[in-house]
Amino acid sequence: MTKGFFKGEVPRHILIISAIAGLITLVGFLLFYPVPSPPVSKMEHARKTLSNARKEGADTYSTTLFTEAIEYYDSAMTNWRSENMRFIYSRDYNKVSFYAGLSSDKAELAAEDSKNTLSELETRLKQKIGALNVLITEINELFTSYPLAYEVRNRISKGKMLLKESEIAFNNRQYLQADRKMTDAETLLTTSFENASSNLKSYFKSYPEWRKWINQTIAESRQDSGYSIIIDKFSRKCVIYFNGIKKYQYNAELGRNWVGDKRVSGDKATPEGMYKIIRKFKSDSTKYYKALLLDYPNNEDTAKFISDIAKGILPVSAKIGGMIEIHGNGGKGVDWTEGCIALTDREMDTVFKIIEIGTPVTIVGSMYNLQHVLNR
Repeated sequence: MTKGFFKGEVPRHILIISAIAGLITLVGFLLFYPVPSPPVSKMEHARKTLSNARKEGADTYSTTLFTEAIEYYDSAMTNWRSENMRFIYSRDYNKVSFYAGLSSDKAELAAEDSKNTLSELETRLKQKIGALNVLITEINELFTSYPLAYEVRNRISKGKMLLKESEIAFNNRQYLQADRKMTDAETLLTTSFENASSNLKSYFKSYPEWRKWINQTIAESRQDSGYSIIIDKFSRKCVIYFNGIKKYQYNAELGRNWVGDKRVSGDKATPEGMYKIIRKFKSDSTKYYKALLLDYPNNEDTAKFISDIAKGILPVSAKIGGMIEIHGNGGKGVDWTEGCIALTDREMDTVFKIIEIGTPVTIVGSMYNLQHVLNR
């Protein structure tokens, strides 16, 4: 037995050779075995598509798809960090690539969806702005001088203001803000218009009676070969006929609460009915330059007033009122009288000269039916 060796013991030089061989193998493995690389380009692409989607407004106009894209990107980053904590040769970035791809796909879809949504929203808002401005024009034409309830008038004002704010937001491409304001404006304007239109339709139910008065007044002018006056409250016109033919037409200003018949003293309403001139006041006899006094209240007015008190429609303390005139000092452009009809002083000169005591004066809500008024 050789000295220094035991039976079965591996010689030292063999161990050294084996160690060297293992080291060489390990070095070779480390040098030539591919190290898993993170999907940097895919992640960068995902980041860029997310950035582009945000520029296209996807975070506002395609929130579902954009949120999914963000979540997939976050999942990719989470997996990337997790893999980086593992031994370098045991890392697996497949999930990172998978989620990065999903994020890119969703971000591209979100960007495209946002473009389409914006285009559709822009078109819809532009159409709605146009429609609401048409509605405002109609409201202005029909109801600017129409005595609406304060609440209705206030809602119209708020609706107009919101529409203007919506148009500003629209021009600044703040479409969601524009849409919210426009929705509120639409609600205010349409409900107010419906309320006012309902009131107007109710008022025009008296048109058949007005038409009868008008025909009778014109016929009387033709029969007597004389003058007659018709006051059209809705169009603010004082129309003067001679021998049944329209000869003069002037703008008229009325009492502030002109819709409907006059009911009591102080209600600032211009009466409706068939009257006559009973007195003429020259400049030195009236504060309104010149004036023609009507026989209001006539027998019909008095009978209705007494009936309304008896029915409890009016309080027993109510007074019927009087001193309804056609007078001067007009031209203010608003309804301001206590119930009278105001013309300009120059127009009043003409009327005062040609109109005599006894001349018929008929006051109606309108000389034309509601369909004609709405289509003019």
